[in-house]
Amino acid sequence: MSSATVDDRAISALEQKFDPEMRFRPVRPPASRVLAALLIALSCFHYYTAGFGLLREATHRGVHLAFVLGLIFIVFGFRRTPAGPVRGGAWAPGGVPIVDWLLAIAVVPSVLYIPYVFDDLAFRVGSPGTLDVAMGSILMVLLLEATRRSMGWPLPLIAIVFIVYALAGPVFPGLLKHAGQSWTQLVNHQYLTSQGIYGIAIGVVATYVFHFVLFGVLATRIGLGQLFLDLASSIAGRQAGGPAKVSVFGSAMFGTLSGSSVANAVTVGSLTIPAMVRVGYRREFAGAVEAAASTGGQITPPVLGAAAFLMIEFLAVPYQTIIAAAAVPAFMHFFGVFMQVHFEAKRHGLRGLTDEEMPRLRESLRLRWPTLIPLVLLIGILVSGRTPYLAAFSAITSCAIVGLTTGAGRDGARNWGVLAALHAVLLVLVFGGMQNDVLRAGVFGVALLATPFVLREFDVRGRIALGTLVEAFQTGAKYALAVGAAAATVGIVIGVVTLTGVGFKLSTIITGAAQGVAGGVVNLLPGGWLDPKVLTLLAALAMTGLVCILLGCGIPTTANYIIMVTVAAPTLVLLGVEPLVAHFFVFYYGVLADITPPVALAAYAAAGMAGSDPFKTGNVAFRLGLAKALVPFVFVFSPSLLLVVKGFTFYDFVVTFVGCVAGVTLLAAALSRYMWSELQRWEQAVLLLAALMLVVPGLVSGLAGLALAAPVLLRQWAARPRSAQPLEA
Repeated sequence: MSSATVDDRAISALEQKFDPEMRFRPVRPPASRVLAALLIALSCFHYYTAGFGLLREATHRGVHLAFVLGLIFIVFGFRRTPAGPVRGGAWAPGGVPIVDWLLAIAVVPSVLYIPYVFDDLAFRVGSPGTLDVAMGSILMVLLLEATRRSMGWPLPLIAIVFIVYALAGPVFPGLLKHAGQSWTQLVNHQYLTSQGIYGIAIGVVATYVFHFVLFGVLATRIGLGQLFLDLASSIAGRQAGGPAKVSVFGSAMFGTLSGSSVANAVTVGSLTIPAMVRVGYRREFAGAVEAAASTGGQITPPVLGAAAFLMIEFLAVPYQTIIAAAAVPAFMHFFGVFMQVHFEAKRHGLRGLTDEEMPRLRESLRLRWPTLIPLVLLIGILVSGRTPYLAAFSAITSCAIVGLTTGAGRDGARNWGVLAALHAVLLVLVFGGMQNDVLRAGVFGVALLATPFVLREFDVRGRIALGTLVEAFQTGAKYALAVGAAAATVGIVIGVVTLTGVGFKLSTIITGAAQGVAGGVVNLLPGGWLDPKVLTLLAALAMTGLVCILLGCGIPTTANYIIMVTVAAPTLVLLGVEPLVAHFFVFYYGVLADITPPVALAAYAAAGMAGSDPFKTGNVAFRLGLAKALVPFVFVFSPSLLLVVKGFTFYDFVVTFVGCVAGVTLLAAALSRYMWSELQRWEQAVLLLAALMLVVPGLVSGLAGLALAAPVLLRQWAARPRSAQPLEA
């Protein structure tokens, strides 16, 4: 893999092919020029406000949403057709039909109307005027269409179902029945209050998520993604089945930059999937490894696919609490995938990478170590307690500095002085507490404007061109469009929940069903075997997890989490689960939808690159990700695994952690049908049962699981000299 490098253009082409959120319409002048200017303006707006102060809440969200929805009607076509020749003409200037231009123009005043009349809203909420209802109706219809264009039907259909529920409340049976709302009342709640479209979902995207999407694009452009892949290859490349293990490590590291499972799978998989197939992995397995590892990127600190910042808003806890709680479960997921990859490689005698295929790590570190500066700066500022958007601003600025200054002059000398000086200015401004926006803007402006003149003194080789930064600002804004529309549409769902109380009703229904299931099981077993409360919680967790997977199909991580928190998490809190634990449970199961057939977006993207059957790849990916499905149950019953919950004890953590590691290992062996030798069917069944006993929190269940597995482990150890079987074609 020494010659394998991340090709930004090739990656963009693959993303547009496999990710429905990135199937952009091809355009030409004048549409391309207008589009480029608007995308850059959107990125610059967020970059400036992140560093120099946010606008008033309604204004900031309104400007963001106006840009996003207007751009969607230009960027995404009415139908998702493969890219072909750009059709122009009087009715489609630049390849964009006149109708789409009109829709893009119409949606802007409907969005900006709220910031314009914001000072009068206190006197109008509850009794909207005709113009209020008209503007709100236009926005709701165009928002659903923009979401459909940018990410498909799943989320708009969910929103439409909730709208119908709000309007037709009297026709629903039983507990779901309510008085019903008129269209005017619905528009009033969704449009004129902060409980709907302009609520917390769009606020978090406009304040946090956009910046981290932009940072991820910039970090990739300056070479940080390539450095991660080189590091992963050096760590695991020479081991048995090396490319698959590189995929696991690389996806874990790349997940710190990417906010999308599909983007992670495409970027890392473009290099690792061909290498996996080359060393002998089945195509379905190669695609599944990348898909499973890539979804793990969404649960990996420090960003968690931007969900970390949503958790801060919903739970009102420090950022440090969120990333500490996420660390061990993320490790368990990647450990589970790694062990299955390892056993698969041993079972089939697959080789690692040769010296010729390995990257030259020393050379890569020498050239690319400065690309780590933005990530270190990002994490450092977040942990220091500064706002996430200021951290993102600093990291984006650092990416620009690294990209423009890292290079060698005619004499081979590096521009470390310029790099250090500009970062010193950045750190002084961030940590020095300078509150004067004009002064800060002036210092940054002078520093950035002076950079090209300073660099003129060097014949710099190895740095990125200024045009690459401009392109990254365009691409980052494009990538953030779908999640922006999704967040606003999720606001409709949240608005209906707060308007009708359906969230509490669903929680009551699920709790009642869980109690019924638990009662039935207790009646079938001898008295005292199982605690009815434990059975009720288990049943509720299973039902909630299923709801999370179903509602998470085809929906971005950020929007997915918001829906889960609104609809599913209250059920667990009602049963006594701590809010932090409940939020992590529904978040993990929502992300699991990306590798759960029939709508396994990450698995289907990886299957497309592997040339394998998408459904089979999804099934294998789900098998590889089973640790992610089990671990949430573990930390519900033993919250110490999240490190920062109330009642944490080191004893509980050690017992639970060791049991999980042992259980995940045995589970991986059982699912792979190999440990030190081929497993017989009875051994596979015993290891599955032992694995479940080991992951159950508690010393007694863990020791019982080890005792059950002991005969199989001893027989496997005795049979370890058995030669590996060749992989079938």
